[in-house]
Amino acid sequence: MRLSTRGRYAVMAMVEMAAREARAGEGCIGGRPVTLHDIATAQHLSVAYLEQLFGRLRRAGLVASARGPGGGYRLARPAAEIPIAAVVEAADEPIVATRCEEGGPGCLAGERCLTHDLWAELGDQIRLFLRGMTLADVVGGKVTGRARAPAAPE
Repeated sequence: MRLSTRGRYAVMAMVEMAAREARAGEGCIGGRPVTLHDIATAQHLSVAYLEQLFGRLRRAGLVASARGPGGGYRLARPAAEIPIAAVVEAADEPIVATRCEEGGPGCLAGERCLTHDLWAELGDQIRLFLRGMTLADVVGGKVTGRARAPAAPE
């Protein structure tokens, strides 16, 4: 599975806003709005690309915009209430690990391939992980160490 640039950039931008909220109250509900230029500079992203993404994030209810001098964007909800999956999905990025979908045309030759269930389960696990991980978790460093290898047989 490969997450596209759109999904990765959306997560990077939202995590930047959440980090600013955690550091100084910027970008949070009622805090000073963050400009796309500030986010682009901090994350080495294109402002034009962020403009496209933030339209999607705003329509999904993840960010709120403030116009005029001193305007920009704020998180629409606390960072602890915004799952990473919501950000990826708002960027119009499906979270799937198979080429086919349930009820769709099927795998390569119109039939379910032998590995379909394997990849479908992987997609489900990725979705569960991203739904259980919030912006606040990423900012707080609570991502590392969550995946554990099975115990070695004795």
